[in-house]
Amino acid sequence: MENKKVLLGMSGGVDSSVSALLLKNMGYEVVGITLELFAGSCCNIDTNIDAKNVCNSLNIPHITYNLKEEFKCKVIDNFIAEYANQRTPNPCIECNKYMKFGFMYEKAKEIGCSYIATGHYARMEYSEKYGKYVLKKANNIAKDQSYVLYNLPKELLGKVIFPLGDMTSKEEVRNIARTSNLKVANKPDSEDICFVPDGDYKRFLENNSNLQPKEGNIVTADGQVLGKHQGLYKYTIGQRKGLGISYKEPLFVVGFNKEKNELIVGEQEKIYKSEMLVNNINLLLVDKLEEATRVSVKTRYSAKEEKATIEKVDEDLIKVVFDNPVARITPGQSAVFYIGDVVLGGGKILS
Repeated sequence: MENKKVLLGMSGGVDSSVSALLLKNMGYEVVGITLELFAGSCCNIDTNIDAKNVCNSLNIPHITYNLKEEFKCKVIDNFIAEYANQRTPNPCIECNKYMKFGFMYEKAKEIGCSYIATGHYARMEYSEKYGKYVLKKANNIAKDQSYVLYNLPKELLGKVIFPLGDMTSKEEVRNIARTSNLKVANKPDSEDICFVPDGDYKRFLENNSNLQPKEGNIVTADGQVLGKHQGLYKYTIGQRKGLGISYKEPLFVVGFNKEKNELIVGEQEKIYKSEMLVNNINLLLVDKLEEATRVSVKTRYSAKEEKATIEKVDEDLIKVVFDNPVARITPGQSAVFYIGDVVLGGGKILS
């Protein structure tokens, strides 16, 4: 019989701290772990101290795990490479896959834990309908983070616990922290990419890679030159602000010509697409797509779901056909497929 020992990822914030409390109250033997990922960011000495203090107050052990090299290799290098190729990455998804549900799970097994847990807002439940554990949206849809979890390794279904999945609001979580005298109860949420705490990803790229300002033309699809840009990595599909050009109507970024170092702009209707291709597929609900399947799709974390039909094109390629055209389909972002509140799977937007 498996033990009830769980390794909980702790960031020093209120979500993971309350998760520790809830898991302990549920009868689990909890071990807190703080991943050291990037110096001078969310993973700094204060993070460690806050997490350790919470663990001490709950009388549970706390360990740290240095993953800075792995984080650079799997997350930061990917982040840089994507922007270098005119793609817009979501580093949280890579971090979840490789750090929180990859290396952390290996560490869990090493110290005898049967489960891992995080403070994400999502649910992992056994489904009678599908006869297996499934990843589901959180009850609090406004806080739902299932989108950034679609890429977790399939073998972890049923091995991950999300204690906050049934919470109705963030205030409910903070109230639990307050009534339990957790000192992090009012600690603000971190919103930015952890290794770009000031939100200036362009400066981060310039300071940490060979991507540097390089002037080129801003052109229409038919080649009309409208102005100059200062580096293709500074732009993303659908962007309107900051183009520094004037035209008879609003223009948006619709594409890139890397060979000519050109930024291609167009009118609003040009940012809508009726279909897209997705690769780097990770299916959680099924082993493979046997037939065309009706789903809801999210093309960005903050985007609303869109009705669509998905179909396998190749071993690692899915075609998505939307019921209605969708704006700002951005290569590098993830497309996540849902059937109701269950995550079918997802992949990276190719085109």
